[in-house]
Amino acid sequence: MDDLVIRGGMILDGTGADAVRADLAVRDGRIAATTPQHSGPARRVIEAEGLTVAPGFIDIKTHSDFTLPYAPRAESKIMQGVTTEVVGHCGFSLAPVVPGRARLLQEYLAGFAPWIETRETTFAAYMDDFPATAVNAVMQVGHNTLRLMTVGMDNRAPTGDEMAVMQRLLAEGLAAGALGLSSGLFTAPGSFAEPGELHALLGVVKQHGGTYATHLRSESDGVFEAVREAIEASEQSGVHVQIVHLKLSGLDNRGRAGQLLAEIDGARRRGVQVDCDAYPYTCAANPLRNLLPLWVQEGGLQPMLGRLRDPAVRRRVAREIDERGLTSFGRIASWDAVSLGTSRTRSVDAGRTIAELARSVGVEPIDLVCDLLEADAGATYVVVCSIDEADVQALLRSPAVLVGSDGRAVAPDSVAGQGRPHPRFYGTFPRVLGHYARDLGLLSLPEAVHKMTGAPARVLGLVERGLLREGYWADITTFDPATIIDRATYDDPHRYPRGIPTVVVNGVVVVDSGEHTGALPGRVLRRGPGGVA
Repeated sequence: MDDLVIRGGMILDGTGADAVRADLAVRDGRIAATTPQHSGPARRVIEAEGLTVAPGFIDIKTHSDFTLPYAPRAESKIMQGVTTEVVGHCGFSLAPVVPGRARLLQEYLAGFAPWIETRETTFAAYMDDFPATAVNAVMQVGHNTLRLMTVGMDNRAPTGDEMAVMQRLLAEGLAAGALGLSSGLFTAPGSFAEPGELHALLGVVKQHGGTYATHLRSESDGVFEAVREAIEASEQSGVHVQIVHLKLSGLDNRGRAGQLLAEIDGARRRGVQVDCDAYPYTCAANPLRNLLPLWVQEGGLQPMLGRLRDPAVRRRVAREIDERGLTSFGRIASWDAVSLGTSRTRSVDAGRTIAELARSVGVEPIDLVCDLLEADAGATYVVVCSIDEADVQALLRSPAVLVGSDGRAVAPDSVAGQGRPHPRFYGTFPRVLGHYARDLGLLSLPEAVHKMTGAPARVLGLVERGLLREGYWADITTFDPATIIDRATYDDPHRYPRGIPTVVVNGVVVVDSGEHTGALPGRVLRRGPGGVA
């Protein structure tokens, strides 16, 4: 007897092929059959007339390792149809943590997630101890974390002994089943690393058959050079590189997406293993301190706060931002483009801009920024609107660009859902399917689903996931192509999307008639000789 039959839907199998009307049967966590008309008994039948039946969406770019232990039901993701998340991005991972360095990592990550508590752990123990969640998780080892475990926040190259420790810790993580290495070269301490340091680590990744995901060294004025650095890293190491949340940020970079994609397409044509992902929004989000010049951040939180107490340093920072723009984000029209997301001390001001808050108390924006960082001990998170919509659309159209949210699994009532997060946490995938594919016609529905399912499964090396095929794991999302849409906004981000009635993870129904069942069937998927399973 089958456990579940989804009957009468239009099946998009994740390959990019057109939809076909069929029934889909699930047994023992896997797809038992797709057939024009299912016969035989089933414990449960879900009627899918008028619905699209697709593989569960794979969010290839997330920071849900910051939140899943605190929001294991993963509401903001599972309600979008996401069934698998890749975590540990941008060089930030919660493991490994060597003796004596847990506090340093916790202080460092507070800008992203002030609720995080870190502890000494190996990567293997971290994976083994990860709690039950509603979604599958694929993990990566973060380069910034490796640096914090060895060099700390110093602006220097690692010693030979420190490099050896980083390589050993990376190898241990890869042996435990981590997908690969991630880097965040846009901010300290990853920004202090020269290419040779990354190439030495990628040699370890190559030995273990892993992958490399990079937050570019610059997404603004240096974005072309940064893309070339990522391409060169792949060419020299032979390791697949994923350029995460590809964007052109800042007023001076608008309209250049076509040029950037041409560079990436040229590399792909000559055989470089490079893919990208992007999110369908014109605003980014980051810790406030990462908007400041890198020299301010050197040495860690307390040295940074000490510098920012000096009025002369504040004026220098303001001049540099006026001349060069925000670090990694480029030039913005004004501080009205930056709004408060989460703050330990100013939670009532979530959603208000830095310029607005500065005007309300009669200070310069840079003084408001520095005072916020002081009051929050660096744990202030902001939304930065710095991307052109035409560039967003050009990236989404490209075959080289997959869909990734850069968001986290949260719920409005969880500690991880505090403040006003970026709406991508709740809306990325239905926004692509509803707004960009259906309403704007930017992509066909099969193309859009492929970017969320079969394509990322191929890039990640997922075993028997990402497609609706007999024998594959039953990660399934049903949606109404006529009504699916995101509802989360910058002013009201904690809103679930419309038009996704059913989500199945490993054969277990997690979203039923649009409501979360409370089930936690997700697994930690580990890379092995045959792929990620």
